[in-house]
Amino acid sequence: MSQKPLGKRLKNGAIYWFIRVLLWLMHRLPRRAALLFFDRLGLFAFHVLRKEREKTLRHLRLAFGKNLREAEIVSLAKSCFRALGRNAAEAMRLRRLLHDGLGRCVTFVGREHLEAALAKGKGAICITGHLGCWELMAAFIAQHFSLAVVGTALYDPRLDEILVAERKLAGYHNIPRHAGAAREMLRWLKSGGVLGILIDQDTRVEGEFVDFFGQPAYTPVGPVIFAGRTQAPIVPLAIWMNDDYSHTVEIRPEIPLQQTGDARADRVANVERCSKAVESFIRAHPEQWVWMHERWKTKMPV
Repeated sequence: MSQKPLGKRLKNGAIYWFIRVLLWLMHRLPRRAALLFFDRLGLFAFHVLRKEREKTLRHLRLAFGKNLREAEIVSLAKSCFRALGRNAAEAMRLRRLLHDGLGRCVTFVGREHLEAALAKGKGAICITGHLGCWELMAAFIAQHFSLAVVGTALYDPRLDEILVAERKLAGYHNIPRHAGAAREMLRWLKSGGVLGILIDQDTRVEGEFVDFFGQPAYTPVGPVIFAGRTQAPIVPLAIWMNDDYSHTVEIRPEIPLQQTGDARADRVANVERCSKAVESFIRAHPEQWVWMHERWKTKMPV
């Protein structure tokens, strides 16, 4: 395998060591100081990362342009960068949070919905998005249920190794996307476990175009396919940070799936139901979603 270009390797190396320094710093700062530091770092990023700022503003206009004035869009974009900074700090401080006890900073709402889903004996598929500190949410859920999460390996193996180690320490299983991932996910569900899947990104996996904030967005079909194969219920959940820096994890009732006998129509309808469930969380806390992501990058074929 050919090596990456020198410039790319130098850039990746700089990012890796920058993150290592931040991790070292986060484990030593008091929680509130760490959150405030990353809040300001996020605001700094808003001003200096022009491309990310422009993407964020463009996507917010697409989603909220009919209801918000331009000044409100800009203010929301700044809040997004600041919230992303605070939630990144929490993810980096996960070991400290685990040591201190997650119950001290996390409120759990709707646990009964996941318990009801698991009572059916088919496992449960939890769908969510990149809202709030999703790594903290996974660690919290893992303290109450047997959890595995599905994710794409990071571009830098060194960073991916850190992430997988953190997830292992938090008590949940990491299933990287690879050739045998589907079989591993099916086995996990058949064992009665909870399978967590992020569905709010435009990725290179099998998907369908469904409505997301009023625009067609290419959305993964995995949860719907696995639910059809295993009869596992699909349950939406999310996390967000509150004004007092505490977090709320909310689980909502199982999503009823359409079953008309028209496989194609049912598949599209059910993917849209899943997408709408995640969108409803984002609409409630728009400042805590990753609006710089190119959610509508893939276009519907003409």
